[in-house]
Amino acid sequence: MYQVPDQSGKLIVVTGANSGTGKEATQRLAGAGAKVIMAVRSVEKGETAKQEILTAHPGAALEIRRIDLADLGSVQDFAEGLLAEGTPLDVLVNNAGVMTPPSRIETKDGFELQFGSNFLGPFALTNRLLPLLLKARAPRVTTMSSGMANFGRIHFDDLNWSRRYRRVAAYAQSKLADLMLSRTLAEVSLERDWTLISNAAHPGYTQTNLQTAGASLGRQTPRQKSLLDNLLPSQQPEQGTEPLLYAATSPDAISKGYYGPVGRFGLVGPTGPASLNRRMRDDEVARRLWKAAEELTGTRLPD
Repeated sequence: MYQVPDQSGKLIVVTGANSGTGKEATQRLAGAGAKVIMAVRSVEKGETAKQEILTAHPGAALEIRRIDLADLGSVQDFAEGLLAEGTPLDVLVNNAGVMTPPSRIETKDGFELQFGSNFLGPFALTNRLLPLLLKARAPRVTTMSSGMANFGRIHFDDLNWSRRYRRVAAYAQSKLADLMLSRTLAEVSLERDWTLISNAAHPGYTQTNLQTAGASLGRQTPRQKSLLDNLLPSQQPEQGTEPLLYAATSPDAISKGYYGPVGRFGLVGPTGPASLNRRMRDDEVARRLWKAAEELTGTRLPD
């Protein structure tokens, strides 16, 4: 099991910290000495997760703050609260996401839910928190992608799937966009001579509520796992969170790096570098996407 290095004195924000990989990451980061801000949509669920983590780590420094990544106003409020305090931010973990709702749902700002929550929300949050990150000695932004990014394409003619919604393709696009976010930010950091590391990870096939929660949106009965779900090799959050933790904390993790399981089909196993197909390495498309996201979110890189 990956041992998180000492994080004493560090301030870390983890989105989606109340369940799955976000909760596991929060527990292990706090257990290593970090103060973790649990950025969650439901404060009630966040409190439940906090108490469970404190049971395992009574001395953990945890703080709950509300954010809804499907609401750019909520993202702005969250960021402004931290900016007003002025404390340097050592690590931002863009973990939260939603997966394959059966019908097209819009965010508060009118974006397709997966594109809005999985990409535009984290994009805006990252831009808004960069002033605090750049105040830290060795800041990092680690963004959760997915193995489904391998199948993603950026549909600039219809980023919000307004014409023909395909839930799996929309999810794949959003996770490819997350990977491109991390790679473009790494390039910006290099160009501007920042000390910031920006990288990404994917959890393989990890058994969390991600597969069922999103797919149950709009349904009267929750989605059950399919036969294919049961046949694929899978792992628990303790293992599935390790690529994210490695990217966020390992001294060997590099900027523009991408990490995931290296066992069967890239779905399970120990952490290592994840492969990148041609579309993932298309930095021109990534730059174009960054510009589009700036326009859609009204956020920019700091001067």
